[in-house]
Amino acid sequence: MRRAALRRLLRISYAKVAEYQSRGLVHFHAVIRLDGPDGPADRPPPWATVALLDRAIRDAARCVAVPMPGGSGADLMWGDQLDVRPVYVSTELDGVSDQRVAAYVAKYATKGAESAGTVDRPIKNASDIELLPVTDHARRMIYTCFALGRLPEYREISLRRWAHMLGYRGHFSTKSRHYSITLGDLRRTRAEYRAEQARLLLGLPAPDPDKALTLAEWSYAGSGHRHGEAFWAEVTRNRIATARRIAKQCSD
Repeated sequence: MRRAALRRLLRISYAKVAEYQSRGLVHFHAVIRLDGPDGPADRPPPWATVALLDRAIRDAARCVAVPMPGGSGADLMWGDQLDVRPVYVSTELDGVSDQRVAAYVAKYATKGAESAGTVDRPIKNASDIELLPVTDHARRMIYTCFALGRLPEYREISLRRWAHMLGYRGHFSTKSRHYSITLGDLRRTRAEYRAEQARLLLGLPAPDPDKALTLAEWSYAGSGHRHGEAFWAEVTRNRIATARRIAKQCSD
């Protein structure tokens, strides 16, 4: 079956979070769901069973491979630690409940690279690694990122830029658009809530949906630099240019 035909029958929704292990590796925890073509409120076809989804996930994990840079002929593949469990709505049958899944995802969404004993900020120079308050294991992995980052075949991966993340440059969480509420909806709801709180605090009347009310007060503050600001702006510019030139020379 072609993907276009499959989309007319069902929709694949997912949410993924990345968890840092204390040993420095990254575990991925994913919730994968088969919906009907119209989204979560639509039932999938009868043949889209839990057993079918389980087999598809295992087949995908076994077949996916990424070739190693440098033409070594080796491939990166998923390991043997694959645990697939069915999720049931508000029940504890043979899998886990949807409430436990929400808590499960939230738990790993709050963990970062610092959970593996590393730092939460980029590392500019290799000389700074020895002074970092990290474990010896994390320090060796950071050094490895800097060492591999100098090799031509690894330049495109930007390992040095993400050395503080032990080389992992992905976002901790990703999801399909139709898995649940979107981040845009969350931002809009938060903005509306804050606007309502400000309106109540200032004693403003409820907004009329048919009218646009704009409140603004402007005052002219001036143009350009004043009172010696031009001197300090030029000093700052020179420092930034010097730092960039040194960093480029070190990377070359």
